[in-house]
Amino acid sequence: MVETGAGLQGCARVGPGCAWWSWFQTQIQTLLAALVWPRMAGARLDFGMLLEPLTFFKVLEIFAIFAFATCGGFQGETILLVSQGMVNKTVTGFAYPFRLDTIVFSAPDPNFCGGTWTDVYLEGNFSSSAQFFIMLAVLVFLTCIAALVVHIGYKHVYNQNRRFPLTDLVITVITAFWWLVSTSAWAKVLADIKMFTEASIILGTESCKAPGTTCHFAAVTSMGALNMSVVFGLINMILWGGNIWFVYKDTNLRNQPNRISQSPAIYQIQRGE
Repeated sequence: MVETGAGLQGCARVGPGCAWWSWFQTQIQTLLAALVWPRMAGARLDFGMLLEPLTFFKVLEIFAIFAFATCGGFQGETILLVSQGMVNKTVTGFAYPFRLDTIVFSAPDPNFCGGTWTDVYLEGNFSSSAQFFIMLAVLVFLTCIAALVVHIGYKHVYNQNRRFPLTDLVITVITAFWWLVSTSAWAKVLADIKMFTEASIILGTESCKAPGTTCHFAAVTSMGALNMSVVFGLINMILWGGNIWFVYKDTNLRNQPNRISQSPAIYQIQRGE
């Protein structure tokens, strides 16, 4: 703690932001030492659980991070060639979260087309579907990390408390459903993004309709990465849907019908009939 205090004093000389960050780190470390580490003593690490279907599915479900990476990291551009005596190129870029209605084709120079060029905006705001897809991928990734910690280190606690398997089942069913919804919505949005960033944009460009002006669609960045994000979304939906059975087997719901059917016989035996 002496070193931390010295660090705080040195940080305070640099700036209040640095001092606040050091204080925050100290509080987090104290909280972890008080709450987390005593419970870690009860951990029973068993990496053999990775070979169990339930835990193995959790490992595969970490691939949700690839859905995040392929969608959230995309950057593309659309190029138009505009000729009015001479050929000029106008380029606009687009990226996540795909608010295309804020993307503009500007004139390459102020004197282009005699100064009559009107800025052209792309159509569509697809941020809601894209952001929901990304948010789900991140939350699922963090959930899988937490689930792996439980299954590898605290499986005995998981088995002793019946609420844990039931909670796991509910989360698995809901997550599989949201993967279906988000991937379907994102696939539809991706088709619209392709349409509004390709040759059809010329039809809405008034400056291209001026006499003596000719516009040609030159190129658009390949969207293979975005196509892969849809594929990863479908894969995650299948993984979570398939994992429902293995989570269900860990709950007491599977054996409950047998217990109900056996209870009259047990009652008769107890009565001596």
